[in-house]
Amino acid sequence: MTNRNDNAPSRSLWRGLLLIAMVTAVTVSTAAHASVRLKDIVDIEGIRENSLVGYGLVVGLNGTGDGNEGSVPFKGNMMRNMLEHMGINVGSPGVAVANQQGFTVPNTAAVMVTANLPAFTAQGARIDVQVASIGNAKSLLGGVLLITPLVGADGEVYAVAQGNVSIAGYSATGKSEGNVTVGVPTSGRVAAGATVERTIPFSLGELPVIRLALRNPDFTTARRIAYAINFRLRQNLAQVTDPSTVFVNIPPNQRGDVVGILTDIENIQIQPDTRAKVVIDERTGAIVMGEDVRINTVAVALGTLSIRIVETPQVSQPNAFTGNGNAAITSNSNSTGTNVNNAGGVSTVTVQRSDIQADTSNDRRMVVMASGVSLSEVVQNLNALGVGPRDMITLLQAIKAAGAMQAEIAGM
Repeated sequence: MTNRNDNAPSRSLWRGLLLIAMVTAVTVSTAAHASVRLKDIVDIEGIRENSLVGYGLVVGLNGTGDGNEGSVPFKGNMMRNMLEHMGINVGSPGVAVANQQGFTVPNTAAVMVTANLPAFTAQGARIDVQVASIGNAKSLLGGVLLITPLVGADGEVYAVAQGNVSIAGYSATGKSEGNVTVGVPTSGRVAAGATVERTIPFSLGELPVIRLALRNPDFTTARRIAYAINFRLRQNLAQVTDPSTVFVNIPPNQRGDVVGILTDIENIQIQPDTRAKVVIDERTGAIVMGEDVRINTVAVALGTLSIRIVETPQVSQPNAFTGNGNAAITSNSNSTGTNVNNAGGVSTVTVQRSDIQADTSNDRRMVVMASGVSLSEVVQNLNALGVGPRDMITLLQAIKAAGAMQAEIAGM
């Protein structure tokens, strides 16, 4: 009994140390891999924005609207309809009459109005709208967007927009051809400029199954999501059907409480897995490589042949006149570029001298990259060769063609 009591504190101490070691290992493992919330890597079926579009008029411009030349023909029809709807006869005396091409009012501009209707937006809520000119207007500065219905893909009106247009740029033109433009003065925004008139019917609480769509499809990430959801809910409810979809079944006793289940799972920490990929944009020379890119043993060298030709003009001056007034003609006058006319005269001419230089980059050396080198080592070795972004694109493509790169190369 005495030995058993003496060993009890020792056993408790070892259990405590083992528990601390396990917690430390889990903490280090979690810190080594970046974790993100589930809501940041998946989309939920039915919860999305809907695009709205409309055609309207911006008025109150200081002569920077659609002019005569290249004006929008159908803008006049819209102005007629709007004025007649207000009880104004456009053909009555004292009212500006439109010509065959439409109204030539420089203080107005035809615009397209767009907006995104968020999910579950209530009737009467206000949303932002974007306004962009479709004619030859120079600026929308100081303009007011008149009432504009915004329709969805089904042709139904879901919001109505109106308000002052705010732009981030400006344009100034002088009396001559000089002008200055900063930003895009023909595109603007109306903050909270549209009122929602119709909601999109969608009953989230009646869903029997929640469908999670991965923004970056991957088998490993999808399986981790399903495992984490089942662990959190303590039921086998989530299953993977493909690398981009995870289904979560709603248990019968929680039907109607879809919001509660989403609240429980959307903040789960997930470690997404990524494929080794190199993204190249040859237009700008941009290169983006993931941390999982690996290179097998390969020798790399870059030999660039550059030829530079410099043209230096030189003036060929004839000899001084002789005593009889005729220019002295030397035997090598034609070879030096002087011209001899039929009368024996000599003229001053300009001769191009070419200097050709070739650089084969013989001072550069071949670098050996060991098997399994990481992304940082690849960049360091390529920089040691003095490789720029353009040459690095060629090298990466050559390494991939040689089968030494364990990654996918994708272009933009």
